[in-house]
Order: sequence, then C-alpha cells, then structure tokens
Amino acid sequence: MSEVMDFDSLRQAMADNHAQPEGPARNARAEQLLVEAERLNIPLAVIEALGHQLQVYNYSSEKDKMFVPFARLLRMWDERPEDFDEYETHSLHWVFKWMSTGMLGQPHIPLASMEKWLGEMEHRYRLAGHSERAVRCAEFSIAAHIGDLERAERAYAAWLAADRDAMADCHACELHEQGWWQVLRGADEQALELWRPVLEGQYTCAHEPHTVLASSLVPLMRLGRLDEARAHHLRGFRLVRSMESMRGAYADHVEFCALTGNEARGLELLAERPAYFTDSGEPRSKLDYLAVTALLMDRLVERGFGDQVVPGPANRSWTARELAAHARAQALELAARFDARNGTAYVSERTRERMEQRPLVDRLPLGVRATRTARPAPAAAPPPAVGAQERDLADLLAEAWRLSDSLHPDAVDAWAAVARAAEGRELDPRDQAELIDHEAMSRGPEGAVLFERAAELYAAADDPGEALAARARAAYVRALTGHTDEALETVTELRAQVLALFGEDGTGERQTASVLVGRARVLMHLLREDLEAAPAAEEAVRELVAFAGPHTAGLRLASRHAEAQGMLGELAGRAGDMESAARLLERAAEEFVSAGLPWFAVEHEVRLTQIARQLGDAEAAGRAARGALEHGQGILEPFGRAQLHLRLAEALSASEELTEAAEHALEAAHWADEAGEGPTLGAWARHQLGGLLLRQGRFAEAAEILESALPDLTSEAHGDGAIVQTQWWLGDCHTELGEHRAAAEQWLRAAEIAREWPEQRDHAMLAHLAAEALGRADLPSEADLAYGRAAGLWRELGNTHGLVRALRARAWLAARQEEGLDAARELMGQAARECASAASQEREDDDARGRLVAELGHTHRQFGDLIARSAGDGEDEEALRPAFEEALTHLEEAIAVFESLGASAVDFRTGAELAAGRLEADLRRPDAASARARAVLSAYEGLDADAGPSRARRAEAERMLELMAAHQDR
Repeated sequence: MSEVMDFDSLRQAMADNHAQPEGPARNARAEQLLVEAERLNIPLAVIEALGHQLQVYNYSSEKDKMFVPFARLLRMWDERPEDFDEYETHSLHWVFKWMSTGMLGQPHIPLASMEKWLGEMEHRYRLAGHSERAVRCAEFSIAAHIGDLERAERAYAAWLAADRDAMADCHACELHEQGWWQVLRGADEQALELWRPVLEGQYTCAHEPHTVLASSLVPLMRLGRLDEARAHHLRGFRLVRSMESMRGAYADHVEFCALTGNEARGLELLAERPAYFTDSGEPRSKLDYLAVTALLMDRLVERGFGDQVVPGPANRSWTARELAAHARAQALELAARFDARNGTAYVSERTRERMEQRPLVDRLPLGVRATRTARPAPAAAPPPAVGAQERDLADLLAEAWRLSDSLHPDAVDAWAAVARAAEGRELDPRDQAELIDHEAMSRGPEGAVLFERAAELYAAADDPGEALAARARAAYVRALTGHTDEALETVTELRAQVLALFGEDGTGERQTASVLVGRARVLMHLLREDLEAAPAAEEAVRELVAFAGPHTAGLRLASRHAEAQGMLGELAGRAGDMESAARLLERAAEEFVSAGLPWFAVEHEVRLTQIARQLGDAEAAGRAARGALEHGQGILEPFGRAQLHLRLAEALSASEELTEAAEHALEAAHWADEAGEGPTLGAWARHQLGGLLLRQGRFAEAAEILESALPDLTSEAHGDGAIVQTQWWLGDCHTELGEHRAAAEQWLRAAEIAREWPEQRDHAMLAHLAAEALGRADLPSEADLAYGRAAGLWRELGNTHGLVRALRARAWLAARQEEGLDAARELMGQAARECASAASQEREDDDARGRLVAELGHTHRQFGDLIARSAGDGEDEEALRPAFEEALTHLEEAIAVFESLGASAVDFRTGAELAAGRLEADLRRPDAASARARAVLSAYEGLDADAGPSRARRAEAERMLELMAAHQDR
C-alpha cells in the first residue's frame, strides 16, 4: 500500500526526499512520488511532483533528465494555467533559466534550438511582466560558451542594466557569473572584488559560496595570494565534497592541486569520486573533470611518476601515463562535440589551454593529510668524457678542499664525488687521507675502521697530529657503539701524545684541539651512562676552552671553542641549572654564527628551544627556533625541519601570535609528510594547526585539518588527551558551522574516552556539550539522555552550576513534549532546590556563594519564561491567565534574588523586571506594568548609562511606560 494517502502526505514525502543527499536514489524517489501524485487525481499535486522531480534532477548528475518534466509542466501551463497556484507559477518561470543553461551542457541539443528557446523565454517573461534581466543573463551564457565574446559583452552589459526582479538569479549566483567573466577577460582582481560579498557570507545559496570558492583558486594563485587560495581550497572542498551536482567545482579543486605541487592530494580527490569519470548526465562538467585529470596526470608523468597506479574509471587499473592519455583523448572528443554543435573551435581551444597549464608554485603546503607520492629513483649521471676526466678530478679536488677548509657540511658529498671520479687512479697520500676521513664521517657507527685507516694515511703524509686527531674520531665512534671504556683509555693516551707533540712544535693548534674535543666528546657521552663522570667531563671541556680560547681567530679553533660552550651548557642542564644552560647554549650558537659556521649553531639552538620552553620563556624559545630554521637552510633533514617549525608554532601560540604560529604548524605538517612521518609527527602538527585555526575563527579550515589529523592520532603515539582535544575542537568547529549533529558525534566519542580518566570534569563537559548539540540538531530524546548523563557527572563532581544547567536544559526539553509541562516543573524545581541548598552550605567563600545565588536567580527567571512560553498559542485571555500568573510568581522570585546581590546583578534584575512587566501588560494590568518599568529606571539611577545592556533596558522601560499610558488614555 502506498504511503502517500493524500496531498498533505505527498508534500511531506517530497519535503523528506528533498532533504536527502543528492544522487540517483533521491531522483528515483522523486520519480516514484510523481506516480503517487498522479493517483491522487489532483492537478496541483502533479504540478508540484513534477517541480520536485525537476529540482532533484537539476541538483544531481542526471541533469539531462530535467527537460522531460519541464516540457510536461509547460504543456500543462499552456492548457490550464488556473491549475497553478502562485508559488508554482513563479517556479515554472524560474526554471526557464535552468533549461537554457542546462541545454548548454548537452552537446546533442542544437544551437538553433537554444536560440529558439531563448526567444521563447523572452516572450513568456514579457507576458508575465518580468524584467529582461534573467533573459539577458541567459543570452550572455550562450554567447560566452560558444566564444562569441562581442555578443557576450553586449549581453553582459544589458544584463547588468536591467532591473532586478523576482526572476533574477540570487545575488550570489549573479556575482559568481560576473566574476567568472572578469577572469575570462584577464581581470582577476576585479573578479575577486565582485566575489567578495559571497566569500564573506553576505550572499549565499544552495551552491554558493561553493562555486565562488572553487572559481577563485587559480586567480588567487596568479595574484600570489597563496594563503587565501589555500584557505579557499580547504573551505570550498569541504562544501562540495558530498554534493554530486558539483562536479565542475570539484574539478577546480583537482586543478588547484595539480598547479600547486599537491599531486598526492589531487589523487585522493579523484579516488573519492570514481563515478565522475563516467557520469554522463551533464557532459560539460564531465569535460571539465577530464581536462583537469589530464592536467594532474601530466604533472605526475613529468615528475617521473608515469608508472604509478592512480585512481581512474572503474573496471581496470590505470597508471598515470595511461590515464593522462585516456583523459586527454576523452576531453578533446567531448570538446569536439560541443564545437560541432556550436560551429566554433572555442571549447577545444579552452580545453587545451586548461590541460597545458604550468604549475603556479612549486609547493603550497595545505596542512591536510595526504599520502606521500613515492619518489622515483634518480637517473644515473652519464660518465664524463675521457678527455675531461683529469680536469674534472682536479676541479672536484679543489672544491672538496675548499669545503673541508670551511667546515661546510657539503664537504662529505664533495669528497664522495672525488672518490667516484678517482676510481682506479692513485691520489696524493694527503688527498687520499682526507677522502677516507670524510668517507668515515658518512658511515656513522661503521666509520671507526675508516678513521683508523685515515690515521695511517695522515701519518704517511707526514702529519702526525692529524693522525692522532683521526684516531680520536675513531675512539668517539667506538664510544657511541658501546665500547666506552676502550674509547676513554684511547683518548686519554692520545691527549698525552698530542700535548707532548704540540710542546715540541710537532703539530699545530688545530690538530691538538681536535684530539682534545675528541676526549671531551667521549667523556660527555660517558656522562649519559655514568653521572659520576661529570667532574672528568667538565675538566676535559674546560681544558678545551682554555686551549682554544686564545686562537679563535682561526676557523677550526673558533669551532672547537663554540662546541665547548655548548658542552658546558649541557653540563649545566644536567646539573639542573637551566638558566646557565640556556645562556651557554646561546653563547655557543652565537660563536658559531660569528665564525661563519651557522650550520653548527642549529643543534645548540634546538636544545635552547627546549630549555627555554621549560623555563616558560616563549620569546626565547621562538627566537632559538627561528635561528635554527634560518641557520639550517639547505642542511636540515625534513624531520628536523618539521620539529623546529612545530616548536616555533608552540612558542608563538603561547605568545598569542596565532597567525604566524599557524603558518609554522602548517610547515611542520608538510615537512613531517616529506619525512615519511605523516601519521606520527605530521598528525601532531595537524592537531596543533587545527587548534590554531579554530582560535582564529577559521572554522571550516580548522575542521578540514582536524578531520585529516584524527585518523592518525593514536593513544600509543600521541596520548588519549590529543585525541579527545582534537574531537573537542572538531565539535566546536561543527557547532560554528551549524553542523550540530556532527558536533554531538565528536563530543560523544571524546566523552567515551574521557569516561576512563580519573578526573571526570572533561567527561562531564563533553557530555553537556553533546547534549546541547543534540538539542540544536532537533534530537530531543537523545539530548535528554546526554543531559541526564552530564547531570549525574556534575553531581558526582560537586559542581552545582553544571548540575543546575543540565536540569534546566532537561526542563526545556520536557516542556516541548506533549503532557511534559509537569515534568518540566519538577526539573526546574529540582534545579532551584539544588542552588538554594548549595548556597546555604557555602559559608567560607563569599564569591562562590554569590555565584550560586545568581544561579538561583537565573533558574527562577527561566522557570517563569518556561511557564509563560508553554501557554498555548491562540488561546483566549482567560485560558492564558493561570499560566501567566504562575510565570509571574517565578519572575518575582528571580527579581528578589537578584536584588539581594546588589549592583553586581542589576542587569539580571532589570531583565526579569521587564519580562514581568510584559506579562503584567498581557494580563491587562497597566499600572503594574508601569511600576515594573519605573523599577527598571530606578535601578539604573546613578549608574553608567552606557554600561552593559543598561541603555537597551532603559529604552525598553520607557517604551513600556509610553504604551501603558496610551492604553490607559484609550
């Protein structure tokens, strides 16, 4: 049996279907409802069902189906216009516009038919008395589509000159089209200015600001406004993600990813919508989607990822190279069909331009989680020509020595290049020693043997001091690999040897300092295992300071002296003297920078960042992190960069410098992804970034980032607190965006985790927030359960304020139910008793007692409002009187309670007085209402007239006096 029994149930069924997600299921239901409407044998029912069907087709991937119901509607109008009510008459003329623009997207509909339809639209609008504004807008769309830009310009001017009336598109849609035209004409700035009211929320509709956000991406990038482009992508994609009819806007987001170095993100977008490759209901948006797919795939092929498997049309596997060729061929075939219909080559030209775009930036971090694209193996460099080998080796040696002498980090790579070039050839012993020495540096724990080999070569090259230094480096490596005692014995012996050699002028300061620093390093490492080594370590470091201090004009000695300052800082930190540790680390970094060795400052600045945070000095922590990032340019690994950006973000956040903090959290997320640490450090960076964006009021961006972080946050890696905080923030975002059900879901999930915590305040807060969100989502039963859970928790915690607010909220929910007023009264009464009891028991803290008394006043005020609002609408005066009298009783209680608190509660008191005055007026007691108004004015005598809500309260009281006086005069 059909669920549609009458016209009312049909209308309800259509309303329910309209609220469903876009797509074939909703369309099929609309088709079924039309059959149900026809069975009712009511012309208007059929008209409304056809209109509903047409609307859901238009907002779906099956736009090509909407022409049939419209043709039937138009025929019904021509035969019996009296069957259409005012709304359906308006709707019929309104969807003329959908037909004209819809025909543009269907290449099988001839251009002549569209021109004929435009004339029909103009004729019918004139007959109905409508402005030609919508007609000229439709003409503009046709002319712009086929590339008749002169006609488009004329139609555009006529469109803007015509009066706006009931048939004009909404402001948001008009501004989108006007801005699109400016972009086409190369006027990006003018387009963005036109779009500004839509982007700022002044004008909105079902598809705006969705399409404006998407259309603005490339213009913003071209203008260098990268932060805005990123924000528009995060906001805009969130809006179009679930809307099947937004394939064209979705394509703009894929294009944005292709042009900003976010190919991995682009692949994720393609994977979310596989049907977009094949949905044929609107060929024009399919053409857009195929074109940007080709663009994205070409970028991947160009970067060496042509053989990577990518998401594409179903039923087969695709590589980037294969999908690039397929999408390009399909796009050009579709464009050719449009051009054949239009008699121009314009669509194909525009499509080729779109597919051949070049990236607008190399890299624009987005902050969202994205699977890292695997890097292809670099192509092997061709061997040098035989005649060039001598010259190349000489050049490479010169460069390697230059970098060695300047202590540059690239020296290791430079000597590796020398080794490759010198393969099979004999080097000078000194060159060979330096080569082996640097190879040892690159081997980490495996370098000890090579350092020993380098020592032999230095000795053979008649440099005994450097041989001792190489052996000291070998000893330090052995200490790092667990042979600490052996290493300490070796460096102790080497120290004696080098000092004796130095005393005999057998070696220089540089080599001697290298041995002394080796001994200091071994002892500092030993200190990490044995705290009793601290005196020996400090003695070794201070010996190094004393030796290197007089010679810091030389680069190497300056480096040793700076390193020793850092060691002293570490010793101070281990002794618990954090202030001295910070000062010494800062000195070490400054010495390295002054010596022209900024890359060595990075390690000390990183440590300084940590210590400054421990000391609560956010400014010093931020300064150190900035220094480390600056000095580590070109040498920091992605993971190190991510850590530094994150520390700087945290320091700036503590100083409330939220915008810059968010920029560094964004960079941290990007570099963590580059390091392959997206699920760990990257998730934490996204967590921080989302919180920072939330604090700036950038709710849609924050939600996108937090949703991206949540799947990677784990109790093991990040802690339950991070997960709960992310869900909490996400709930805040959903609330600000009006997504109350989603907010409740996040808060309830967080509450389930917090349920297990020893401290239950967060659990109570989350349950309460979830209850509020469920109430806003119009889920009263679920809200009542959540408030009940929160109330129990607040009671266990001894938090009367939370308990009372939960009870009051439950009362309001109960009052909305049939026969629920008695339950509401009981809950409000319970809330009042809890307040009164807690206030009477609070004898030590006057402020706490005052807050409880104020809560009692608010409870009585809400009790009165609840009773008054629960009185039935439309009832006669006598039927309302008992409810109003009861409400007045509670309001008088509130007034008395607030009055007992004196000036601190004057605004609360006057609010209750005015509410009581309105009830007195409704009860036809003008004298009592006037007395209430005079009490308000009297309460503010001698107080600041503009403070708080006093001005509005005074004005309302004066209006009440005037109205009551006029009533008495009548």
